[in-house]
Amino acid sequence: MKFADRGEAGRKLADKLLHLKDRRPVVLVLPRGGVAVGFEIARALDAALDIVLVRKIGVPWQPELALGAVTDGDSPATFIDRDLATSLGVPDGYIEEETTRQLEEIERRRKSYCEGRPAVQIAGRTAIVVDDGIATGATMRVALQAVRRRAPARLILAVPVAPPDTLAALLEEAADEAVTLETPAALGAIGFYYRDFHQMSDAEVTDLLARAPEGDPANLPS
Repeated sequence: MKFADRGEAGRKLADKLLHLKDRRPVVLVLPRGGVAVGFEIARALDAALDIVLVRKIGVPWQPELALGAVTDGDSPATFIDRDLATSLGVPDGYIEEETTRQLEEIERRRKSYCEGRPAVQIAGRTAIVVDDGIATGATMRVALQAVRRRAPARLILAVPVAPPDTLAALLEEAADEAVTLETPAALGAIGFYYRDFHQMSDAEVTDLLARAPEGDPANLPS
């Protein structure tokens, strides 16, 4: 399957999540690409939409290869693949510096995306965490860990495309349920599964968040 764009992928994914509509779920998206996918899911489920700010910590000479990831919060969650770092000889100093840099970028994005938008309370509710695809799973793993600390009743991972082994690992470690459309064993690049996979701008993200349903921020049962 090749999606026209993230919006089409979101609509197709939403069809597989409609059984959750009566549970008053919250859709939590990873910017930037996950916002366009999650926007369509939130509209279909009439669900509140919020963001989970996670930044990848890339290998110095190959930034797209995830060495780990970090997310914001009172106690930022960090995941580092120590086996990968050791095998590639990535120094601890780089990891510390890059973690700090990515936390600064998270703070910049929070101010840009969330100005005047209250955070949705998810304790006791069904939380659906969405991105436009998963490769290594490092970023999503940290996102799921961060959301789990906010005590949802049920934690669901929803992505259009992900390799089956990574999906199985995330399901075992972090999520209660996983919903996806494509699970190719040889994934390649996520962009291969989209005809339009442009780099979304901050302006696009802000616009989608402004147009998304806010739902009820109260602590409702799932």
